[in-house]
Amino acid sequence: PVKTVKSVGDYTCTCANGVVATGASATCETDECAAMPSPCGSGQTCTDPDKAANKLHDFECVCDNDMTVKKVDGPVSACVVDECATAGICGMGQTCKDTNTAPSSLNDFTCECMNGVMAVGKPAICESGNTDECAAMPPPCGSDQDCTDPNTTGGSLNDFVCSCRTGMGSAVGAVATCEVNECDTNPCGAGQDCTDTKLTSTSDYECTCRSPKTGKATGMAATCEFDECSVTPPPCGTMGQTCTDPVKTDASLKDYTCECTNGVKATGAVAICETDECAAAGYL
Repeated sequence: PVKTVKSVGDYTCTCANGVVATGASATCETDECAAMPSPCGSGQTCTDPDKAANKLHDFECVCDNDMTVKKVDGPVSACVVDECATAGICGMGQTCKDTNTAPSSLNDFTCECMNGVMAVGKPAICESGNTDECAAMPPPCGSDQDCTDPNTTGGSLNDFVCSCRTGMGSAVGAVATCEVNECDTNPCGAGQDCTDTKLTSTSDYECTCRSPKTGKATGMAATCEFDECSVTPPPCGTMGQTCTDPVKTDASLKDYTCECTNGVKATGAVAICETDECAAAGYL
């Protein structure tokens, strides 16, 4: 006998996650990230971009503290969480150390005071014991500065004083800016004026020759020039002699020349001009 099928297409397909379709295959969507426990590790975010049933093992694990660290089809082996990277997690002047940076190991950082007092997972209380900040290595002040800590209790930090050994200047809790007037050592010598306008730098003082000499130099004594013929009264007298000073440095004095109109010369003194009055009158 012929068997008559009265009902066609009324079958149902049911996905494992509960999605149902009648008369056709069900479209089973699987969010792998919804699994319990999570396929990603602690401190990681799970993302499943394609939830189709035939697209499994494509979920992605991303480290929460660094979104650039990620892995597909499995947890990231180690997301680093350095708790000391958080600003102000320890108190002022305290050293933070985080020896275990795994996400599962939080609040295990240590805060250490300069006097050795420590605390785990919170700022330390540095009020017991003495803390001489000047004893720190490297020293908190400059190599040419003296350090003084007036209050060495643990709760009083950054109150050390740096004082300049040479020149003037001091600062509290920081390296001092030392001002030194280089002119105090008279580097220009006699006959020159010294000026130092930048007290925080060296070798920038200025030496200027005193009038009537001329000359100027920076960071060293000037070479002064002096025209001996320019003085008053003239060194060659007022009887029509010509004065010439070929070398005008301080090291060359009394080298000027006095020359008579008839060509007679003298060096460093008035020339004795011989005049034959008879020849001048036409008697010879």
